[in-house]
Amino acid sequence: MKHLFIVNPKAGGRDMSEDIRALTENAFKSNPDKYEIYTTKVPGDATEEVRRRAETGENYRIYSCGGDGTFNECVSGAVNKSNIAVCPFPFGTGNDFCRMFGEEQKLFTDMDAVIAGTEHDIDVIDCNGRYSINICSVGIDARIGTNVHKYSSIPLIGGATGYVVSAIVEICKGISRHMVIRSSDYAADGKFALVCACNGRYYGGGFNPSTDAMPDDGILDIYIVSDVNLLTLAVLIGKYAKGRGDELPKYITHLRSDHVSIEFDEDNVINLDGEAMSAKKVDMKLIPKAVKMIVPRGMRFF
Repeated sequence: MKHLFIVNPKAGGRDMSEDIRALTENAFKSNPDKYEIYTTKVPGDATEEVRRRAETGENYRIYSCGGDGTFNECVSGAVNKSNIAVCPFPFGTGNDFCRMFGEEQKLFTDMDAVIAGTEHDIDVIDCNGRYSINICSVGIDARIGTNVHKYSSIPLIGGATGYVVSAIVEICKGISRHMVIRSSDYAADGKFALVCACNGRYYGGGFNPSTDAMPDDGILDIYIVSDVNLLTLAVLIGKYAKGRGDELPKYITHLRSDHVSIEFDEDNVINLDGEAMSAKKVDMKLIPKAVKMIVPRGMRFF
């Protein structure tokens, strides 16, 4: 068994490479040949590195040192690879996947706990051939999250203010879009504010639409928010963000299925674990038990 730490030097606003090196040197001081550190250079680099390691046939435990985007890349390289197990070692800006584990999320930054962890098979969302371990969404939320970088780099705007500016701009462009949605016995053709498919529980820096989604149960919790005006959106978004969408069935439809497809009139932004892609039609399909996840020693979540 080999241990590979994939470090994104741009995650979290500070290069943590030396911090990770110090932790690993201490953890593996009696077996220094058992681990390696790989620093990513460009977007998508982590995915290719994981696939390269998988092709060797050797068993690897891979630790994603970064945020949700880095973990998404590592997972994408590990899908259906029986000799690869992955684990988040979070220090990014969001780390939404880890929020699902509540107080136990701190174990993901305990080097001894993750190295001594067990392996557990979890599900993955296939989204037009790309992968998501946590949450996929389309609509107003995806557009706001994708475009926030346009404003956060502007002097006097950065940080959380960037999200506010992005939200104002996108709302002014129109909250809803025409969509054709199909999932199991559900079908709808009309204007909708957003569609969110949850394998995990948190996204967007703390939105928690599903309080009980499990990444190993073979089911997606799917939330469909209907066409609403700004005032109604302001009322329902608070409950949606706290997992209380079922209290508003007039506006929020909750489905449980292993797939959902959405067609648009033109290309729309799709959010995959905080990363963005664009398509006119999107198919989100759950792949059961597709990735081996390292569960830190002492975690009781599963």
